[in-house]
Amino acid sequence: MSSLSMKVEQSLFGRTTAGEDVTRTVLTNDQGMKVALIDYGATIQAIHCPDQNGQSENIVLSCDSLEDYERQSVYLGAVVGRCANRIAKGRLELEGQTYQLTINNDPNHLHGGENGFHTKVWEQSIEEYDDAISVTMTCTSPDGEDGYPGHVQARVIYTLTSDNILDIRFSATTNKTTVVNLTQHSYFNLAGSGTIHNHVLQLDAPEYLPIDENAIPTGQIQPVQSSAFDFIHPKAIGQDIAGISSSGLCQQQLALANGYDHTFCLPYDGQSETRRMGEVWEPSSGRTLTIYTNQPGVQLYTGNYLEGTPAPEGKVWHNQEGFCLETQGWPDASNQPNFPAITLQPGEIYQHHTCWIFGCRSQ
Repeated sequence: MSSLSMKVEQSLFGRTTAGEDVTRTVLTNDQGMKVALIDYGATIQAIHCPDQNGQSENIVLSCDSLEDYERQSVYLGAVVGRCANRIAKGRLELEGQTYQLTINNDPNHLHGGENGFHTKVWEQSIEEYDDAISVTMTCTSPDGEDGYPGHVQARVIYTLTSDNILDIRFSATTNKTTVVNLTQHSYFNLAGSGTIHNHVLQLDAPEYLPIDENAIPTGQIQPVQSSAFDFIHPKAIGQDIAGISSSGLCQQQLALANGYDHTFCLPYDGQSETRRMGEVWEPSSGRTLTIYTNQPGVQLYTGNYLEGTPAPEGKVWHNQEGFCLETQGWPDASNQPNFPAITLQPGEIYQHHTCWIFGCRSQ
């Protein structure tokens, strides 16, 4: 299958331990960009982008077998939900009723639980256009799964364009009041290998959410200004990551997470319009990633617990060899009334739009 400037190829990637076939779908444009998707977890398995010398390599952390995807536990490239991030003690309060969710990140519920969307084989379809190809993936989560109320139908549409944009659109519906907060959990390394410390990050985020010893937001909303969490002006991710030059709250926060694993608060008016969130630049390759989103937060996670995760060619990933910028609602929002709500009602449609724009610049 192909269009004027795009092509798509599909092959069998493997078979799950439950016996389900998993398809690998590769989208390619004429700018040298290639995106590989697998329908297990609606996962981004590879993104190949050219550097400033025209050399292309995979810039997301991946596995090269389905067996490795099933046994890794760090959500490499997957769609996570129903509810991304942590819910304190798995306690969900909705309309006066308490639901106990699966505890899979003791003592918390994380990323949808044991049967989250990252574990499911999604159904997919392909739409081709002259300057883009879209892959639509859908799956369902039955009422009561991992303790959540409501039968939820979820959809993600990945669209690769001829101008090196990967557009990601999530939607979901429910038949009972529930919570929905989806995100894409790819780990980036724009250099293709090594640590991510030299990546230069800029975020349009004036505040962040401090966490407690269980990685749950304390409820405080803290300004980033003149702190280790200040990425308003571009700086290397590794500049302050060790917390050595920090003091007080920032030093404590970086120690608790072994790096960054915090939600940064984005300007948000409750509307559905996307806006620029920030940019990453990797100097040695020249690659850039600019992100737009309509979400109120982004989780900066610097891969602090990657050690030993399966990597291609029988190797393993090491800590801080990839970073995530997970656009989403704020963690534990269902238990913190001052946070933007993530409740979804019957008749409503959850909509999340994030756009990744890939490019290159020398300096």
